[in-house]
Amino acid sequence: MRHGWNAVSYQILNRGMRWWFSPAGDAVVGFARHDRVRVVCGAPVCAADRIEEVAGEFERDAAAASDRVVFFGAGARLEQVYLARRDHSLVKIGAQPVWDPREWPAIVAAHASLRAQLNRARNKGVRVREWPAAEARHAPALDAVLQEWLATRGLPPLAFMVTPYLLDALDDRRVFVAERGGDVVAYLVATPVPARNGWLVEEWPRSRRAPNGTTQLLVDAAMRAFAEAGCAYATLGLAPLSRRGDDAAGTQPPWLRLLLRWVRAHGRRFYNFAGLEAFKSALQPREWEPIYAIAPGPHLTPRMLHAIASAFAGGSPEWLVLRAVGGSIREELRRVRQRLSR
Repeated sequence: MRHGWNAVSYQILNRGMRWWFSPAGDAVVGFARHDRVRVVCGAPVCAADRIEEVAGEFERDAAAASDRVVFFGAGARLEQVYLARRDHSLVKIGAQPVWDPREWPAIVAAHASLRAQLNRARNKGVRVREWPAAEARHAPALDAVLQEWLATRGLPPLAFMVTPYLLDALDDRRVFVAERGGDVVAYLVATPVPARNGWLVEEWPRSRRAPNGTTQLLVDAAMRAFAEAGCAYATLGLAPLSRRGDDAAGTQPPWLRLLLRWVRAHGRRFYNFAGLEAFKSALQPREWEPIYAIAPGPHLTPRMLHAIASAFAGGSPEWLVLRAVGGSIREELRRVRQRLSR
């Protein structure tokens, strides 16, 4: 909590993470290991003046075990270290929107389209309140919303930095719940970025019963609560493959550039990259921070990319895709049977 500056620093406590502690005992790295590659969640959590040294210690520890290291979503502090050294490659993998919550009321006042979304939900009877951790932890109503939301996703639940299972780990998190007519229709979980006096909005599941504008109303309530507490930083996290934000530091080998372009164009059935980016953009962020993967050597290799995919898949990414395709086929068959039975 003292050194958690990176937006995803707290996420090293999510289920499934491995931890490495520095010999001095003053730093920790959260990572997943696949294909003999240690995929780091963000950057080492340590004092700012120790980050280069700790990253080097971790890489040497990995090398002693014949592992490679890739830092995913490292953040500006570590990016500047390796940009100056030139012995690692920085590959842009997306961008994240950033707000100063204290500016949020002015943002809402200046954008009629955003006010319309908020009013649409309010007019449908949606109300938001913050639930204390003791009330939200394992609450059946919240779990029901999560399970319904997961059933609508193109991919099975992911792992690593995007695990949806947060309701058992709410001690430092904040939970905002949208209710309509006494029923829970959506909720939002915010995770601390303590060393930046800020918050990461980590997830916002919603039910099919949630009217349009419900998610925006949740974000509005969260931003106002952050502002009331004097917070100066908030983000909704990574928009994968987003082209927003400066990319002066990043390089992509041609094979990776073509692959990511193809995924963005054709992977929308399983993950709506463009839709997620558009939703976040409509909330009028102050800026977009580019997010990089940092790898040793001149280029990110296919092996490292496969390890990153394995970390998010929680295993074989190929098996994840097969499960997604199978689920899609079953859903299509269900719809056909419904049409034939009418």
